Amino acid sequence: MIEGSCLCGAVRWTFAGRPDGATACNCTACRRYGVLWAYDYENEGISVSGRTQPFARGTALDFHFCPVCGCMVFWRGKRIDEQGRRRVAVNLRLAEPGAVADVPIDHFDGLDTFEDLPRDGRCVADYWS
Repeated sequence: MIEGSCLCGAVRWTFAGRPDGATACNCTACRRYGVLWAYDYENEGISVSGRTQPFARGTALDFHFCPVCGCMVFWRGKRIDEQGRRRVAVNLRLAEPGAVADVPIDHFDGLDTFEDLPRDGRCVADYWS
């Protein structure tokens, strides 16, 4: 299990298991937030505790940040899928570095093509060095 929290500790999340990758997206929101996303489903692989402030962006996602310290904690899909699940992604930059250092980076072109890009061999630790 991986755990993360905002700077002040008011909002916390857990990710069950190990993510297959950390997504670096270049869309207008993600590049400004400077986040690395790990995906799963709400109350399945990912659990969040604490009060957050949502920011609605379009019709697909709500971004949630801590109202105390301002950290971007997670995004939450607005739609529930056919199995009754809601997609969510936590910001891996809120985890302790050692817990996520070897998670490979996935790139997503959310700005132009809305497509996954090939891995380049980097991992989370490479973003912090």
